[in-house]
Amino acid sequence: MYSTRLVVPCTALGRTDSRSLTEQGHTGPSRHRADVRRSRPLSGRITSNAADRRTRPGSVRGRRHDRRRRIPGALAGARRAFDNGVVLTLAVVVAHPDDDAYGIAGTVALHAADEDFRFILIHATDGGAGDIAPGFRATAETLGQTRRAEDEAGWRAVGRPPDRHVWLGYPDGGVDQVPFGELVDAVGAVLNEEQPAVVFTFGPDGIFGHPDHIAIGAATDAAFARAAASDGTAFRRLLHGAIPESVFRRWNAQRAQMGLFVFQPTETYHMRGVPDDRIGVSVDCRRVANRVVRGLREHRSQHHVMSDDPDDVERWQRVVSREWHVIAWPPRTQAQPQLADVFEGLPG
Repeated sequence: MYSTRLVVPCTALGRTDSRSLTEQGHTGPSRHRADVRRSRPLSGRITSNAADRRTRPGSVRGRRHDRRRRIPGALAGARRAFDNGVVLTLAVVVAHPDDDAYGIAGTVALHAADEDFRFILIHATDGGAGDIAPGFRATAETLGQTRRAEDEAGWRAVGRPPDRHVWLGYPDGGVDQVPFGELVDAVGAVLNEEQPAVVFTFGPDGIFGHPDHIAIGAATDAAFARAAASDGTAFRRLLHGAIPESVFRRWNAQRAQMGLFVFQPTETYHMRGVPDDRIGVSVDCRRVANRVVRGLREHRSQHHVMSDDPDDVERWQRVVSREWHVIAWPPRTQAQPQLADVFEGLPG
C-alpha cells in the first residue's frame, strides 16, 4: 500500500511521490519536491474506469441481496454482517497507484469469490511525479498513464478488479495543497453514491508520514463522518491501514542486521508503527499471498522502490501474509476482541 523507497525487510510496504528517502541520501533517482506540479486539477477531473457499474443504492451489481454463499473460516463473520442487513461494499481511498497494492489487497482477494462483495477504489493522484525504475520505458510525461495501467493490471492479477475505480486527478506530491473542503467533497461525492459499509484509508500517521497520505486520509475521515451521520446500513466502519509497533520494531531490527538503513519514525517518508493495542482488525492473508504478490509485480515502474528483490516471491509473500487496521469508527475499547475480517461484527 504505501510507496516509499524502502524495503521491509524485502519490500517497502508502499510508495511515496517524487520525494522520499531517495532525496535524503538513499538510493534511486528523484526530483525535488518543488518540481512537482502544484496546479489545481482541471474541472471535470474525476474519472472512472470502464468497470464502473453503478447501481441504485442498496444493490450490488444488480444481484439480489438474498443470495447466499458458504464462506469458510474468518469470512463467516462477514456473512453474519450481511445477514444482519449490511451490504458487503468496501471503499478504498488512497493517494497513489500501488498504495492499494499493500495493506488491503489480501482482503479483496479473500472476498473475490463472494458474489455479494462490491469493491470501490479511489485514487487521489496517478503517481505521475514518482521515480522511474532504471531502464524502464517511461518518462515524466508518461509515468502517470503508465502507473494507472499498472494499477489496473495489478488488480486483474489479484483476480478482483474494482467494480468502480475513480481517479480524482490531483497532482502527485500536492494533495496536501488542495483546499481541504474540496478534497472532502470530492471523496464524499463518490462515497455518497456508493454507500459502502466499510471505508479504508490512511490514518493520521500516513504509515510513512507522507503528506499526500495524511491529506487524503483526513479528507476521507471527514467525508465518512459527514455520511455516517445519516440513517441507513452504510458507513458502518472506518479503517486506517497500520503497522503494529511490535512488527515495525521487528522489521527495523531485521533491516539493521542486514546492513540496511533503518526507519526513523519521526521523519517524513519513514515508516512508523502504531501501538499494538490500537489494532482492531488483523487479517490472515496467507492463503491469498501469492495473488497479492502477483498484483504487486505488475507495478513494474516502481519495483526499484518496492523491494530489494522483486523476484524473491517467497519473501514478498511473507511480508503480505497479514493486514492490520485501526478501527477509527465506531470507537473501539481495548477490551473488545480483535477482529479477523474487515466486515466481521459490523453493527446492523
